[in-house]
Amino acid sequence: MPETYIQQLTRVQEAIAAIEAGTVASYTVGNQSFTKHDLRTLYDREERLLRKLARSDDSGRRVVHV
Repeated sequence: MPETYIQQLTRVQEAIAAIEAGTVASYTVGNQSFTKHDLRTLYDREERLLRKLARSDDSGRRVVHV
């Protein structure tokens, strides 16, 4: 089943936290793997999801395919 924006944001933020803490060398979100070098990509994705949630009128329950 596709994930909501909130679910996606949670996973992206978990990846950011794990990579920043240095507890993992890489982190997989969906079908993509990220490393410390990809933090900018994760930050950008986090920003996009936060904007989508702010515009959402259904508390982030809107479902999208990732």
